[in-house]
Amino acid sequence: MKISGIKRVFSGAPWEKSVGYCRAVRFGDQVSVSGTAPVARDGSVHAPGDAYEQAKRCFEIIEQSLKEVDASLDGIIRTRMYVTDITLWKKFGRAHREFFGEHPPATTMVEVQSLIDSEMLIEVEAEAIIRSE
Repeated sequence: MKISGIKRVFSGAPWEKSVGYCRAVRFGDQVSVSGTAPVARDGSVHAPGDAYEQAKRCFEIIEQSLKEVDASLDGIIRTRMYVTDITLWKKFGRAHREFFGEHPPATTMVEVQSLIDSEMLIEVEAEAIIRSE
């Protein structure tokens, strides 16, 4: 059954078709962004071993997908950060703080055993509300 009013954004990542998901979904004023890994433009892992740069890349990808559904970072109300080494929390946290500044969302950071690629240190999910003026 197809529900009208849903807008899906695809990034073209190979995992989308094989797993059956999209980058982001908008329904009304709500947006859910799938787990976002630090993937470089060429499809490789961005900045292997650099927790701060990988986190920044995740937020850049999230920001781009939000733009495609007329949303922005200041509308994010929730993030979840899945990290492979919790001792690097300050580096992940620094990137999070820099992106959200005056509009900090509720967040969770948890350590996981591994991500889809062993060079990835972080994956981020986000939920946003589209602000109406």
